Parts: sequence; structure tokens; C-alpha cells
Amino acid sequence: MLNIALVGAWHVHFHGYAKNVAGRIDCKITALWDDDPARGSAAAEEFACEFVGDYGALLARPDVDAILVSSATNLHPELIIKAAKAKKHIFTEKVLAVKYADALEMKKAVDGSGVKFCISFPWRCRADFLCIKDMLEKKVLGDVTYIRMRNAHNGASGNWLPETFYDKEACGGGAMMDLGAHPMYLLNWLMGRPKSVMSAFTNVTVESVEDNAVSVLEYANGAIGVSETAFVAENNPFSLEIVGTKGSLFAGGPMSILTYKTDGDWETPELDETLPSPLDIWIDGILDGSEIPFDIDDAVALTEIMDAAYRSHEGGCKVML
Repeated sequence: MLNIALVGAWHVHFHGYAKNVAGRIDCKITALWDDDPARGSAAAEEFACEFVGDYGALLARPDVDAILVSSATNLHPELIIKAAKAKKHIFTEKVLAVKYADALEMKKAVDGSGVKFCISFPWRCRADFLCIKDMLEKKVLGDVTYIRMRNAHNGASGNWLPETFYDKEACGGGAMMDLGAHPMYLLNWLMGRPKSVMSAFTNVTVESVEDNAVSVLEYANGAIGVSETAFVAENNPFSLEIVGTKGSLFAGGPMSILTYKTDGDWETPELDETLPSPLDIWIDGILDGSEIPFDIDDAVALTEIMDAAYRSHEGGCKVML
């Protein structure tokens, strides 16, 4: 039995994670901490566990083997470093941290602890992206010269996002830090580390954080990557475009298709099964020693590129990595 403490009930995905853990027969939610006692007490009551207001006391408990972090992003560095030093396994919502320097300190703590770490990169579990990754590794499209991903919704213009999404101090940013994280970690996975980032962020309906954003990434081989996101996009489904020296691929769009063309006609590849969720992969990795693919290095890589994207916007310049 794996005893898990819930660390923060702030994030919009908190309830989904907590219900996932509660629904497994090999896990138990033993305690919950939150920096807001009222919110934490209500969440602890909902999931039939004890609310602990002292984070150090929670980490010292023998009935806490692991923590699930869904706190505000700006709290991640302190919470995760302390958990690693306490030898508690760690699952965290993305992003790892707002600043690259903080992410490196977190990596140092995790690497020295021997604990199992996982960040939530759910799109890397999808059958379509697993297929695309395999195709790029096999160079079905040749060498990639251009790749563009757009992930957007109308949360701000439609006025349905919670106000917490517009808290720059807690979140570290707006649309790019939230929705834009998916294209960013997917670009890292598919293309590797870029050599530069240039961003354009704007404010259409929200003043405190960007609600419309694009980052352009340049790679050492001459390829260009584009990460687009927004909280002000109506009827704008996810879209992916990859261009290579031997062919092109398109995914998403209004018909939610995956198709590619090399020498012949447009083709639709066969897809394997979707992987379990990152949370289930993490729990299984702790219990049976299986591999956790979304590790601390992947988490640090996302923060590095996000930090560069925001510094580019703030400075109005290209940021070299």
C-alpha cells in the first residue's frame, strides 16, 4: 500500500488527481496540506484524510511515502526540495518552476534523494504523439525543418477560467505558462533542446498576464519550432504541422485527424494504445520499479524553455540557450 499526501488543493487538476489516487486499491490518501487552511480543510474532508497545517510535520509522518503536488506554481521549489530531502516520492503538476535557476536546485535535491519523481506530461501518453515520436525517430518525414503546435481555448474571452489563472505571482505567467506548457514539452520531446527562443505575448482581455502568446524556437540544425497558445480563441481546436525534407504531417484540426504524405497519397498511420496517465505511471513506478519517462530532467527542460520564453517577451529580444 502506497501512502500518499496531497500537497495543495489550489490547482484546477487537483480533484482529478485526488480522485485517481482514491480510486486505486493499492494507494491511500493519508493527509493533506495547503497554504490556505480553509481550502485545505475542505479538501481533506472531501477525501477523508487529515488536514495538516504544518508542512514539515506532514513530511515527518511515517504514513506518508509520497506527495502529490498541486499547489500554486510559485510554491513548487520550496515544497519539492523539502520533500526530496525528506525522501518522499514526488508527483507534480506542470510546470516544475517559473525560473530555471530554481529548477536546477530542485533537480539537485531530487537527484540526491533517490526518490521516484514524475511531472504531469499527459500528452506524451497519447497514442497519436507516441506515433509521431516514432515516425520522427525513424525519419519517415526526413529531417524536420518546421514544426508548429497550437493549443488554445476561449477561457478568458468566454469568461469561464477561475481568477487564479490570472494571478501572475502564483502562476508565474498566463496562457503560455498554462496551456502553452503542452506544446513546449512536446517540442522538447520531439525536437530536443532549442538554441534560441523569441516570444510575442499580448493582453486582449486580461491585464495581469498574457492571454495570447507565440514563441518561436530555433534549433541547431536550422529547424524552426512554433509554440502557440491563447485564452482568447473561439472554436480553435489543437493543431500540429510538421514539415520535413521527405514529407509533411498534420494532426488535430476540426476533424481531429492524423495524416502524412511522403511520396504517394496522404496516409493515416495505425496507432498503438495510449499509455496510462502520468499519475498512474508514477504510482506503478514506485510500487513495481517500472520506468517513469517524465523525469526531473524533462521537468527542468520545460522550465528552461519557459523561462527563456518569458525573458524574451519581457526584454523584446531573442534569448540564446
